[in-house]
Amino acid sequence: MANIGWKSIKGIPLIFTLIWIAGFAAALHFMDKSVIAFLGILFSIILIYYTNTSKNMRIILGAAVLLLIIPLVAGDNRYYMEVASQVGIYVAMALGLNIVVGFAGLLDLGYVAFFAAGAYAYAIFSTSQANQFIPGELFPLSGEAFWPFLIIGLIVAAIFGILLGLPVLRVKGDYLAIVTLGFGEIIRIIFNNLDKPINITNGPQGITPIPQPELFGIKMSTPFYFYFIVLIVIIFIVIANIRFEHSRLGRAWVAVREDELAAQSMGISLLNAKLAAFATGASFAGVVGVIFAAKQTFIDPTSFTLMESIGILVMVILGGSGSIPGVILGAAFVTVLQVQLLKEFSNFLHSLQQSGIINLPNQLDPSKFQRLIFGIMLILVALYRPNGLIPAKRKKNDLDAIKGSKYAEGKLGILSKLQGKES
Repeated sequence: MANIGWKSIKGIPLIFTLIWIAGFAAALHFMDKSVIAFLGILFSIILIYYTNTSKNMRIILGAAVLLLIIPLVAGDNRYYMEVASQVGIYVAMALGLNIVVGFAGLLDLGYVAFFAAGAYAYAIFSTSQANQFIPGELFPLSGEAFWPFLIIGLIVAAIFGILLGLPVLRVKGDYLAIVTLGFGEIIRIIFNNLDKPINITNGPQGITPIPQPELFGIKMSTPFYFYFIVLIVIIFIVIANIRFEHSRLGRAWVAVREDELAAQSMGISLLNAKLAAFATGASFAGVVGVIFAAKQTFIDPTSFTLMESIGILVMVILGGSGSIPGVILGAAFVTVLQVQLLKEFSNFLHSLQQSGIINLPNQLDPSKFQRLIFGIMLILVALYRPNGLIPAKRKKNDLDAIKGSKYAEGKLGILSKLQGKES
């Protein structure tokens, strides 16, 4: 019954989607800090995905919402743009983890380590912290260094991904999850203790002030600018995901995910496939880490705990492992839930408490039940949507068409050699 109800969403009329976008765009403009208005404009992206129109029209509508409507309507509202940029950061992280978990089937519980690698790479070398171990007083750098550090963060995180991939090639399943969990904790502890004998990371005190991006003399210090930076990165990551999904490497990842022994027997190198998955997923996290460090202007090891890795994994599983639109939906939903919904609901209950309408104990504050809510959501998804909110689509081949093609006329591979010997 759940599948029947979900399939009925498909084929939404275009006029309904346009009215929905216009209505919630107006609400977003006139209402300050409205949870419903913000959720409505975000949900319009899902409506566009299921709208009964051409693919090009859906792309145009999605671009209009993300590039025009949200910046023009909510661009002056710091609260909305802060939440939107935060959602974008976690969407980009989830898309990176989707390559490792969704495409290659490698359960990674230490993904936040790559996020930390990119963040610390920018934080250390863009501030005066690097003067602690590099002579010459060459630091801090200006905000214009942010742009090349996006590439540097990508490379550093990819190296970390390879370092993680090499020791775990013979490990899979639950043991792989344990090893990656340990890797993530080791990286966090190293960053926490790397303040002696040489002070590299400043230990638990963290690094500040981290310079924010600059471009042609314009300092991009507001959430409005970070929204566009994150959006550009997401577009790049989505395109990369789509290209990988339909590439030879992407098909190799799927083969490894389904059956490693069968994949190896077909000539797929498990070493290359797994290392490529770890390095690719890690590199995206490194780029996002640089953006996170610049946005926060302060980082410390408490920003990269195990719960962050679990939260990102929840986003992938909830949305649909291996599904690009599903992962985007899962990341957006979970981030809005923890950043906006629970916080606003908690503030609403506190206002009722101050008015004397209810008496809410501090232990029942909704913001403290975040992990409980995540657990309940995962149970419900496992029961009613085991493949995620938007399951990954499998490419279906027409066997009759393949048999009738010109490639089926002659023998291929070993059969062609045997046929040649017989003749």
